[in-house]
Amino acid sequence: MTESENPILVEVQDLKTYFFLHEGTVKALDGVSFNIYKGRSLGVIGESGCGKSVTAQSMMRIVPAPPGRVVNGKIDMYLWERGGGSAEVVDVVQLQANGKKMRSIRGKQIGMIFQEPMTSLSPLHTIGNQIAENILIHEQDITKQQARERTIDMLARVGIPQPQRLVDAYPHQLSGGMRQRAMIAMALVCGPNLLIADEPTTALDVTIEAQILELLKTLQSDLGMALMYISHDLAVVGEMSDEIMVMYLGQVMEHASTDEIFDNALHPYTEALWRSVPTIEGKLERLVPISGTLPSPFETQPGCRFFSRCVRRIPGVCNAAPPPLKEVAPGHEVRCFLYQ
Repeated sequence: MTESENPILVEVQDLKTYFFLHEGTVKALDGVSFNIYKGRSLGVIGESGCGKSVTAQSMMRIVPAPPGRVVNGKIDMYLWERGGGSAEVVDVVQLQANGKKMRSIRGKQIGMIFQEPMTSLSPLHTIGNQIAENILIHEQDITKQQARERTIDMLARVGIPQPQRLVDAYPHQLSGGMRQRAMIAMALVCGPNLLIADEPTTALDVTIEAQILELLKTLQSDLGMALMYISHDLAVVGEMSDEIMVMYLGQVMEHASTDEIFDNALHPYTEALWRSVPTIEGKLERLVPISGTLPSPFETQPGCRFFSRCVRRIPGVCNAAPPPLKEVAPGHEVRCFLYQ
């Protein structure tokens, strides 16, 4: 991608994250590169198993180990000083996952909203204690009472009613939408520069989903943070993102601005995703699902990983060697021999 006018926040280069299992090695990420800029949104889409969540886990250094491990690549994090100034550049891949430096980044510089809050929140502690813990860990000169007051303010900011009372509620006492708002409060209470939202509305109905999405957009605007939004929902990603990265089997297939992806999708996989989405304009036609199934993650693909399901494949070319990710227009990258 071409450089944005906004300062760079995260620079991922040739990231490879593998899972070493008894059945074989799963290359969950195999050479992923992208940038995230301050104040801008990156949407990540793709089928289940394409590496979206593993990308977020690698950036946060929370890949389950064993069997997972980042085996190659760099994740340069630009730790900007409050109010601007200079930035300290840290390659988080070189840090110990549970070391002091990584813990100071996780939660403070990067916040994350997980898919299912009921499995991410402790059932034995109140949501207030769990949110305040994040403050107390990253800010040593604050009292428990001050942390509690900030927690209540943050709960009110994310739209939880009666925060003075619900700050002492346990996760099981809240609805799904309220638990998700509590997760957002926990992720944002320390004012991170980057928020990673990993399918944050998967288990919510459409009304609550719309409220959560509007809340995220408002908070991003108010706090000036960057957003990495991971989802299967193309419409939601299009609404939330300035640019979109399409992934398939651990690789980036296409990366461009949101308008460019929607108006001029080039990769056959991106086109197939678009054909499988219903529209409300014109005659209602039968949806066209992507043919075939995902190859086994244990298989070694000699060529393009989408070859077996691609309707525009070129035998002897696409399955002979892996295509590189190439910039075919300013800011528009595609991994396909059709555009080499």
